Amino acid sequence: MKLSVSAIVLLVCTSSTWCYIVDPGPVVIASSGLVWPQPKKITIEDTFAIIRPQNFNFNTVRNTCDILRDSFVRYKELIVAEAQRLRKNEIKSARRSRERINRINYDDWYDDDKFTGFLEAVTVNLEQPCEDSPYLGMDESYKFTLKDSEAVLQSSSVWGILRGLESFVQMITPAKDNRSLKINCSSIEDEPKFSHRGLLLDTSRHFIHLDTIKMILNGMAYNKLNVFHWHIVDDHSFPYESAKYPELSAQGAFHPTLVYTQNDIAAIIEYARVRGIRVLPEFDTPGHTRSWGVSHPELLTQCHLPYAGKLGPIDPTKVEVYSFIRELFGEVTQAFPEQYFHLGGDEVGFECWSTNPDIVEYMKSKNYTRFEQLEEEFIQKVVDILDDLKSKSIVWQEVYQNQVRLPQGTVVQVWTGDRKALMSQITYDGLPVLLSSCWYLDHLSSGGDWLKYYDCDPVDFPGTPEQKALVMGGEACMWAEVVDDTNVVQRIFPRVSAAAERLWSHEEGVLVQKRLEEHSCRLLKRNIPSQPPNGPGFCL
Repeated sequence: MKLSVSAIVLLVCTSSTWCYIVDPGPVVIASSGLVWPQPKKITIEDTFAIIRPQNFNFNTVRNTCDILRDSFVRYKELIVAEAQRLRKNEIKSARRSRERINRINYDDWYDDDKFTGFLEAVTVNLEQPCEDSPYLGMDESYKFTLKDSEAVLQSSSVWGILRGLESFVQMITPAKDNRSLKINCSSIEDEPKFSHRGLLLDTSRHFIHLDTIKMILNGMAYNKLNVFHWHIVDDHSFPYESAKYPELSAQGAFHPTLVYTQNDIAAIIEYARVRGIRVLPEFDTPGHTRSWGVSHPELLTQCHLPYAGKLGPIDPTKVEVYSFIRELFGEVTQAFPEQYFHLGGDEVGFECWSTNPDIVEYMKSKNYTRFEQLEEEFIQKVVDILDDLKSKSIVWQEVYQNQVRLPQGTVVQVWTGDRKALMSQITYDGLPVLLSSCWYLDHLSSGGDWLKYYDCDPVDFPGTPEQKALVMGGEACMWAEVVDDTNVVQRIFPRVSAAAERLWSHEEGVLVQKRLEEHSCRLLKRNIPSQPPNGPGFCL
């Protein structure tokens, strides 16, 4: 049986051969009641309060709204579910031992000198009126205190309250009787290091159903991620159902039933909104558009020998391309109430452009000597369209590397190559940047490969403080060539948790392996099928 290296102690035997000495039990003993991601400041006492779920509530002072009320319901349900889980485990144990189960006598806790009382409510102090939708730069800071069985959660924004509620519920654990719920007295002052903490999900290579996407959004909220980058269409399928161009999905989707309707998109955006998660759409251009050409081949480049009969990227020389994009992207920006729009720009192959005589002639008329100049013209026109639509642009790094002139404020997303040198150069040129290159979740390694994701600091590159201030954050990427509804969630979690902590926490966390072991079990309890992070072990 193969064991993780972390599970094995290798010793040199007297016979000069390797011996495998293995201790029984889990490789990593999970922590108990520690928060993920690591808060900026946290103090935990050994005194504790007991929570009786049936008597517990969240009480608001000052301001409230639908986002707050919805979150109270969700987190109260998590607390109740944990109590029910303990009850079920107790029943199972009693059946095996044939012992009688008695009701919990909460008065017994008064005999424990660390017991401070029963926590009946958390006072939630939202200092400012709720904002309606999450956005880049929103205030997610919060403070939480629990002292003498009195708990207060406060923040200037509803988004900070959401993050504080997550931390609070993470600290609730089984008490020593394995029947009651306890939380240690504690204080937290917390805020994220980066404002953009995202997860990209590709729904073109395999269609991902709404229930799975919602499960992923739940997992994102449990990790304090706040951007769902929806790579919704690509070469292989076009599942976005356009109101203006319904033929795009009718002919370009894998199947007529495997589409996202306008109502589906609105439902996902709303589900994300109340969890403090932005939904960022990506419609990659001019490459990765082959599925567009199933219904609209006139938009794409007709290849000639040696690629005759094939269609290449969008043809930048056609005027009608830009009117089509204006109409389509105008609709998309209305469907997605997000200030940024990802227009792609990666992996644009020039093979087809180079064989098309109309494109070659057009380039001569413009005195273009490089295909990157043609790409620049296309990107500039699309960026101008998005500017007219009041959207800000995000592009993949190739657009920058191909020396396309980018307006100030255009965000460059780094995904491959020498990330340190590239981020240094991009920020030197005054452009904001997102990091993804070290967080590709489709790149699998043996064992607990979350460690390689944890060992990545977005600002670890040569540059001035002003350059590093241009790092907006980063995104983990789940490309879907070999994932679908059956395995995508466990491929994401808890590996994305490593990226989440590096994007939230100001310093490397303490007891990282132990906390991630606990957090992975926590996700399982919350119906997120999280894969084991560290090797042999168990969750109850």
